[in-house]
Amino acid sequence: MDKFKNNSIINAIGNTPIIRLQNVAKHIESEIYVKLEYLNPGGSIKDRMGVYMCQKAVEKGDLKPGGTIIECTSGNTGIGIALYANTHGYKTVFVMADKQSQEKIDNLKAFGGKVIVCPTNVAPEDPRSYYSVAASLKSMPNSFHINQYENIYNGECHYTQTGPEILEQTEGKFDTFMASVGTGGTISGVGKFLKEKMDNVKVVGVDCEGSILAHYKKTGEMIEGSSYVLEGIGEDFLPGNVNFDVIDDFVVVGDEESFQMTRRLVKEEGVYSGGSAGAAIVGAIRYAEKLEKPEKILVVLHDSGNNYSSKIYNDAWMKDMGYKVDTSNDEVDELILKTIGDNGKLV
Repeated sequence: MDKFKNNSIINAIGNTPIIRLQNVAKHIESEIYVKLEYLNPGGSIKDRMGVYMCQKAVEKGDLKPGGTIIECTSGNTGIGIALYANTHGYKTVFVMADKQSQEKIDNLKAFGGKVIVCPTNVAPEDPRSYYSVAASLKSMPNSFHINQYENIYNGECHYTQTGPEILEQTEGKFDTFMASVGTGGTISGVGKFLKEKMDNVKVVGVDCEGSILAHYKKTGEMIEGSSYVLEGIGEDFLPGNVNFDVIDDFVVVGDEESFQMTRRLVKEEGVYSGGSAGAAIVGAIRYAEKLEKPEKILVVLHDSGNNYSSKIYNDAWMKDMGYKVDTSNDEVDELILKTIGDNGKLV
Protein backbone atom coordinates (compact mmCIF):
# COMPACT_ATOMS: atom_id res chain seq x y z
CA MET A 1 0.00 0.00 0.00
CA ASP A 2 3.00 2.31 0.35
CA LYS A 3 2.82 3.22 -3.33
CA PHE A 4 -0.54 4.90 -2.68
CA LYS A 5 0.33 6.82 0.48
CA ASN A 6 0.99 10.14 -1.26
CA ASN A 7 -1.95 9.86 -3.66
CA SER A 8 -4.95 12.19 -3.54
CA ILE A 9 -8.00 12.50 -5.77
CA ILE A 10 -5.79 14.46 -8.19
CA ASN A 11 -3.94 11.24 -9.05
CA ALA A 12 -7.17 9.70 -10.34
CA ILE A 13 -7.46 12.23 -13.18
CA GLY A 14 -6.71 11.04 -16.71
CA ASN A 15 -6.19 7.74 -18.52
CA THR A 16 -9.85 7.66 -19.51
CA PRO A 17 -10.91 4.82 -21.83
CA ILE A 18 -11.72 4.91 -25.53
CA ILE A 19 -14.55 2.80 -26.95
CA ARG A 20 -16.21 2.43 -30.35
CA LEU A 21 -19.86 3.40 -30.73
CA GLN A 22 -21.70 0.28 -31.86
CA ASN A 23 -25.28 1.40 -32.49
CA VAL A 24 -26.08 5.10 -32.94
CA ALA A 25 -23.74 5.38 -35.94
CA LYS A 26 -24.19 1.95 -37.51
CA HIS A 27 -25.78 3.47 -40.62
CA ILE A 28 -22.46 5.02 -41.70
CA GLU A 29 -19.32 3.27 -42.92
CA SER A 30 -16.95 5.41 -40.87
CA GLU A 31 -16.04 4.20 -37.39
CA ILE A 32 -16.68 6.59 -34.50
CA TYR A 33 -14.61 6.16 -31.36
CA VAL A 34 -15.20 8.16 -28.19
CA LYS A 35 -12.95 9.07 -25.28
CA LEU A 36 -15.01 8.94 -22.10
CA GLU A 37 -13.80 12.01 -20.23
CA TYR A 38 -16.79 11.90 -17.89
CA LEU A 39 -14.99 9.06 -16.09
CA ASN A 40 -12.58 11.54 -14.52
CA PRO A 41 -13.24 11.85 -10.74
CA GLY A 42 -15.01 15.20 -11.04
CA GLY A 43 -17.10 13.98 -13.97
CA SER A 44 -15.55 15.84 -16.90
CA ILE A 45 -12.49 16.64 -18.98
CA LYS A 46 -12.28 19.95 -17.12
CA ASP A 47 -10.70 18.15 -14.16
CA ARG A 48 -7.51 18.11 -16.20
CA MET A 49 -7.17 21.79 -16.91
CA GLY A 50 -8.85 22.98 -13.71
CA VAL A 51 -6.11 21.32 -11.67
CA TYR A 52 -3.36 22.25 -14.14
CA MET A 53 -4.25 25.96 -14.16
CA CYS A 54 -4.25 26.01 -10.36
CA GLN A 55 -0.88 24.29 -10.21
CA LYS A 56 0.60 26.83 -12.61
CA ALA A 57 -0.89 29.73 -10.65
CA VAL A 58 0.81 28.44 -7.51
CA GLU A 59 4.13 27.94 -9.32
CA LYS A 60 4.03 31.53 -10.63
CA GLY A 61 3.08 32.95 -7.25
CA ASP A 62 -0.29 34.22 -8.48
CA LEU A 63 -2.15 31.97 -6.05
CA LYS A 64 -1.01 32.44 -2.47
CA PRO A 65 -1.50 30.00 0.45
CA GLY A 66 -5.03 30.13 1.87
CA GLY A 67 -6.21 32.31 -1.01
CA THR A 68 -9.50 32.39 -2.88
CA ILE A 69 -9.82 31.08 -6.44
CA ILE A 70 -12.38 32.91 -8.59
CA GLU A 71 -13.74 31.55 -11.86
CA CYS A 72 -16.64 31.96 -14.25
CA THR A 73 -17.76 28.48 -15.21
CA SER A 74 -20.56 26.48 -16.75
CA GLY A 75 -19.93 24.04 -13.92
CA ASN A 76 -17.31 21.53 -14.96
CA THR A 77 -14.21 23.71 -14.75
CA GLY A 78 -15.40 24.77 -11.32
CA ILE A 79 -15.40 21.16 -10.15
CA GLY A 80 -11.90 20.64 -11.51
CA ILE A 81 -10.71 23.74 -9.65
CA ALA A 82 -12.49 22.57 -6.50
CA LEU A 83 -10.67 19.23 -6.62
CA TYR A 84 -7.40 21.12 -6.36
CA ALA A 85 -8.62 23.80 -3.96
CA ASN A 86 -10.12 21.35 -1.48
CA THR A 87 -6.98 19.23 -1.32
CA HIS A 88 -4.63 22.22 -1.00
CA GLY A 89 -6.38 24.57 1.40
CA TYR A 90 -7.91 27.17 -0.94
CA LYS A 91 -11.39 28.73 -0.99
CA THR A 92 -13.47 29.03 -4.17
CA VAL A 93 -15.99 31.46 -5.65
CA PHE A 94 -17.76 30.45 -8.86
CA VAL A 95 -19.83 32.65 -11.17
CA MET A 96 -22.35 30.98 -13.49
CA ALA A 97 -24.95 31.89 -16.10
CA ASP A 98 -28.53 31.20 -15.05
CA LYS A 99 -29.13 28.69 -17.86
CA GLN A 100 -26.87 26.13 -16.17
CA SER A 101 -28.52 23.11 -14.57
CA GLN A 102 -29.38 23.09 -10.87
CA GLU A 103 -27.24 19.98 -10.49
CA LYS A 104 -24.14 21.94 -11.46
CA ILE A 105 -24.91 24.65 -8.91
CA ASP A 106 -25.58 22.06 -6.22
CA ASN A 107 -22.36 20.19 -7.04
CA LEU A 108 -20.22 23.31 -6.71
CA LYS A 109 -21.86 24.13 -3.40
CA ALA A 110 -21.31 20.56 -2.21
CA PHE A 111 -17.60 21.10 -2.85
CA GLY A 112 -17.76 24.15 -0.59
CA GLY A 113 -17.77 26.78 -3.30
CA LYS A 114 -19.66 30.06 -3.12
CA VAL A 115 -21.84 30.31 -6.23
CA ILE A 116 -23.06 33.50 -7.91
CA VAL A 117 -25.66 33.23 -10.70
CA CYS A 118 -25.89 35.91 -13.41
CA PRO A 119 -28.24 36.46 -16.38
CA THR A 120 -27.43 34.50 -19.54
CA ASN A 121 -28.87 36.80 -22.19
CA VAL A 122 -26.59 39.80 -21.74
CA ALA A 123 -23.50 40.77 -23.72
CA PRO A 124 -20.13 39.54 -22.39
CA GLU A 125 -19.08 43.13 -21.63
CA ASP A 126 -22.30 43.87 -19.71
CA PRO A 127 -21.46 44.36 -16.00
CA ARG A 128 -24.13 41.74 -15.17
CA SER A 129 -22.55 39.00 -17.33
CA TYR A 130 -20.85 36.16 -15.55
CA TYR A 131 -17.58 37.09 -17.24
CA SER A 132 -17.74 40.66 -15.92
CA VAL A 133 -18.85 39.68 -12.43
CA ALA A 134 -16.00 37.17 -12.11
CA ALA A 135 -13.50 39.79 -13.26
CA SER A 136 -14.85 42.30 -10.73
CA LEU A 137 -14.22 39.85 -7.89
CA LYS A 138 -10.46 40.10 -8.47
CA SER A 139 -10.55 43.02 -6.03
CA MET A 140 -11.13 40.57 -3.16
CA PRO A 141 -8.04 40.30 -0.90
CA ASN A 142 -5.72 37.34 -1.57
CA SER A 143 -7.72 36.14 -4.56
CA PHE A 144 -6.85 34.99 -8.07
CA HIS A 145 -9.12 34.89 -11.14
CA ILE A 146 -8.27 31.77 -13.18
CA ASN A 147 -10.04 32.98 -16.40
CA GLN A 148 -10.12 29.74 -18.39
CA TYR A 149 -11.05 31.59 -21.59
CA GLU A 150 -7.73 33.43 -21.79
CA ASN A 151 -5.50 31.35 -19.51
CA ILE A 152 -2.74 29.85 -21.68
CA TYR A 153 -2.47 26.84 -19.38
CA ASN A 154 -5.93 25.69 -20.47
CA GLY A 155 -4.70 24.68 -23.91
CA GLU A 156 -1.23 23.79 -22.63
CA CYS A 157 -2.73 21.17 -20.32
CA HIS A 158 -4.27 19.35 -23.27
CA TYR A 159 -1.13 19.80 -25.36
CA THR A 160 1.12 18.27 -22.69
CA GLN A 161 -1.27 15.71 -21.17
CA THR A 162 -4.46 14.84 -23.08
CA GLY A 163 -2.87 14.86 -26.54
CA PRO A 164 0.00 12.52 -25.61
CA GLU A 165 -2.44 10.25 -23.78
CA ILE A 166 -4.60 9.96 -26.90
CA LEU A 167 -1.61 9.26 -29.12
CA GLU A 168 -0.36 6.53 -26.79
CA GLN A 169 -3.80 4.90 -26.55
CA THR A 170 -4.51 4.95 -30.29
CA GLU A 171 -0.99 4.71 -31.73
CA GLY A 172 -2.19 7.47 -34.04
CA LYS A 173 -4.43 5.10 -35.98
CA PHE A 174 -7.31 7.46 -36.68
CA ASP A 175 -8.05 10.11 -39.29
CA THR A 176 -9.99 12.91 -37.60
CA PHE A 177 -10.14 14.32 -34.09
CA MET A 178 -13.38 16.04 -33.08
CA ALA A 179 -14.62 17.89 -30.00
CA SER A 180 -17.35 20.32 -29.02
CA VAL A 181 -15.82 23.79 -28.68
CA GLY A 182 -16.38 26.24 -25.81
CA THR A 183 -13.27 27.80 -24.30
CA GLY A 184 -11.27 26.10 -27.04
CA GLY A 185 -8.65 24.57 -24.76
CA THR A 186 -9.34 20.93 -25.55
CA ILE A 187 -9.51 21.09 -29.33
CA SER A 188 -6.67 23.61 -29.64
CA GLY A 189 -4.27 21.85 -27.27
CA VAL A 190 -4.98 18.30 -28.40
CA GLY A 191 -5.23 19.36 -32.03
CA LYS A 192 -1.88 21.16 -31.98
CA PHE A 193 -0.14 18.16 -30.44
CA LEU A 194 -1.69 15.66 -32.85
CA LYS A 195 -0.82 17.75 -35.90
CA GLU A 196 2.80 17.85 -34.77
CA LYS A 197 2.92 14.07 -34.34
CA MET A 198 0.57 12.67 -37.01
CA ASP A 199 0.59 13.11 -40.77
CA ASN A 200 -2.67 14.28 -42.35
CA VAL A 201 -4.80 14.19 -39.19
CA LYS A 202 -7.78 16.54 -39.39
CA VAL A 203 -9.16 18.55 -36.47
CA VAL A 204 -12.86 19.39 -36.61
CA GLY A 205 -14.82 21.39 -34.06
CA VAL A 206 -18.50 21.11 -33.22
CA ASP A 207 -20.33 24.39 -32.61
CA CYS A 208 -23.98 25.07 -31.84
CA GLU A 209 -26.56 27.21 -33.57
CA GLY A 210 -26.46 30.66 -31.96
CA SER A 211 -22.71 30.58 -31.31
CA ILE A 212 -20.29 32.67 -33.36
CA LEU A 213 -17.26 30.36 -33.51
CA ALA A 214 -18.02 28.38 -36.69
CA HIS A 215 -19.11 31.52 -38.54
CA TYR A 216 -15.89 33.29 -37.59
CA LYS A 217 -13.78 30.35 -38.78
CA LYS A 218 -15.58 30.31 -42.12
CA THR A 219 -15.73 34.06 -42.83
CA GLY A 220 -13.40 35.86 -40.45
CA GLU A 221 -16.35 38.10 -39.57
CA MET A 222 -17.67 38.89 -36.12
CA ILE A 223 -21.43 38.55 -35.73
CA GLU A 224 -23.79 38.89 -32.82
CA GLY A 225 -24.64 35.55 -31.25
CA SER A 226 -28.13 34.39 -30.34
CA SER A 227 -29.43 32.28 -27.46
CA TYR A 228 -29.16 28.51 -27.29
CA VAL A 229 -29.86 25.91 -24.62
CA LEU A 230 -26.79 23.68 -24.84
CA GLU A 231 -24.34 24.10 -21.96
CA GLY A 232 -20.55 24.13 -22.14
CA ILE A 233 -20.36 24.57 -25.91
CA GLY A 234 -20.33 27.65 -28.15
CA GLU A 235 -19.62 31.28 -27.32
CA ASP A 236 -20.84 34.78 -28.12
CA PHE A 237 -17.27 36.12 -28.13
CA LEU A 238 -13.87 34.81 -29.28
CA PRO A 239 -11.98 33.15 -26.41
CA GLY A 240 -8.23 33.57 -26.63
CA ASN A 241 -7.81 29.80 -26.25
CA VAL A 242 -9.58 28.98 -29.52
CA ASN A 243 -6.76 28.43 -32.01
CA PHE A 244 -8.55 28.73 -35.34
CA ASP A 245 -5.34 27.85 -37.19
CA VAL A 246 -5.40 24.37 -35.63
CA ILE A 247 -9.10 23.75 -36.37
CA ASP A 248 -9.64 22.67 -39.99
CA ASP A 249 -13.41 22.91 -40.03
CA PHE A 250 -16.55 23.18 -37.93
CA VAL A 251 -19.87 21.34 -37.94
CA VAL A 252 -22.85 23.25 -36.54
CA VAL A 253 -25.60 21.42 -34.64
CA GLY A 254 -28.88 22.37 -32.97
CA ASP A 255 -30.17 22.03 -29.42
CA GLU A 256 -32.92 19.47 -29.96
CA GLU A 257 -30.95 17.05 -32.14
CA SER A 258 -28.09 17.21 -29.64
CA PHE A 259 -30.38 16.37 -26.73
CA GLN A 260 -32.03 13.55 -28.67
CA MET A 261 -28.61 12.05 -29.39
CA THR A 262 -27.55 12.47 -25.76
CA ARG A 263 -30.54 10.37 -24.72
CA ARG A 264 -29.81 7.81 -27.44
CA LEU A 265 -26.22 7.44 -26.26
CA VAL A 266 -27.26 6.15 -22.86
CA LYS A 267 -30.14 4.01 -24.18
CA GLU A 268 -28.25 2.44 -27.08
CA GLU A 269 -24.59 2.59 -25.99
CA GLY A 270 -24.73 2.82 -22.18
CA VAL A 271 -22.83 6.12 -22.42
CA TYR A 272 -24.28 8.47 -19.79
CA SER A 273 -23.00 11.83 -20.93
CA GLY A 274 -23.93 15.49 -21.14
CA GLY A 275 -25.47 17.55 -23.92
CA SER A 276 -22.15 18.59 -25.44
CA ALA A 277 -21.44 14.89 -26.02
CA GLY A 278 -24.69 14.48 -27.90
CA ALA A 279 -23.76 17.56 -29.92
CA ALA A 280 -20.33 16.12 -30.68
CA ILE A 281 -21.79 12.83 -31.94
CA VAL A 282 -24.40 14.56 -34.09
CA GLY A 283 -21.53 16.58 -35.53
CA ALA A 284 -19.33 13.53 -36.06
CA ILE A 285 -22.08 11.64 -37.89
CA ARG A 286 -22.88 14.67 -40.04
CA TYR A 287 -19.21 15.08 -40.86
CA ALA A 288 -18.85 11.37 -41.69
CA GLU A 289 -21.90 11.36 -43.95
CA LYS A 290 -20.18 13.86 -46.26
CA LEU A 291 -16.88 11.98 -46.55
CA GLU A 292 -15.92 10.40 -49.86
CA LYS A 293 -14.44 7.36 -48.10
CA PRO A 294 -14.81 5.91 -44.59
CA GLU A 295 -12.62 7.21 -41.77
CA LYS A 296 -11.81 6.45 -38.18
CA ILE A 297 -13.06 9.42 -36.16
CA LEU A 298 -12.11 10.03 -32.53
CA VAL A 299 -14.47 12.21 -30.49
CA VAL A 300 -13.97 13.54 -26.97
CA LEU A 301 -17.09 13.30 -24.79
CA HIS A 302 -16.65 16.03 -22.23
CA ASP A 303 -18.94 15.44 -19.24
CA SER A 304 -21.34 13.22 -17.35
CA GLY A 305 -25.10 12.90 -17.59
CA ASN A 306 -25.28 13.34 -13.82
CA ASN A 307 -25.35 17.10 -14.40
CA TYR A 308 -28.50 16.95 -16.52
CA SER A 309 -31.03 14.65 -14.86
CA SER A 310 -33.43 17.58 -14.34
CA LYS A 311 -33.11 18.70 -17.96
CA ILE A 312 -32.00 16.51 -20.86
CA TYR A 313 -32.97 13.24 -19.15
CA ASN A 314 -36.26 14.61 -17.83
CA ASP A 315 -39.22 13.91 -20.13
CA ALA A 316 -41.28 16.74 -18.64
CA TRP A 317 -38.50 19.28 -19.25
CA MET A 318 -38.03 18.06 -22.82
CA LYS A 319 -41.75 18.41 -23.50
CA ASP A 320 -41.88 21.86 -21.87
CA MET A 321 -39.10 22.95 -24.23
CA GLY A 322 -41.07 21.66 -27.19
CA TYR A 323 -38.66 18.79 -27.87
CA LYS A 324 -39.79 15.39 -29.05
CA VAL A 325 -39.68 12.50 -26.54
CA ASP A 326 -39.31 8.84 -27.53
CA THR A 327 -42.57 7.03 -26.70
CA SER A 328 -41.53 3.57 -27.92
CA ASN A 329 -41.63 2.19 -24.36
CA ASP A 330 -45.18 3.34 -23.62
CA GLU A 331 -46.49 -0.17 -24.26
CA VAL A 332 -44.17 -1.47 -21.54
CA ASP A 333 -45.59 1.12 -19.15
CA GLU A 334 -49.09 -0.12 -19.86
CA LEU A 335 -48.08 -3.74 -19.23
CA ILE A 336 -46.40 -2.83 -15.95
CA LEU A 337 -49.41 -0.88 -14.70
CA LYS A 338 -51.76 -3.67 -15.71
CA THR A 339 -49.61 -6.21 -13.85
CA ILE A 340 -48.97 -4.36 -10.58
CA GLY A 341 -52.38 -2.75 -10.18
CA ASP A 342 -52.45 -0.75 -6.94
CA ASN A 343 -49.43 -2.56 -5.48
CA GLY A 344 -46.90 0.04 -6.57
CA LYS A 345 -46.41 3.30 -8.41
CA LEU A 346 -44.65 3.69 -11.75
CA VAL A 347 -42.47 6.81 -11.52
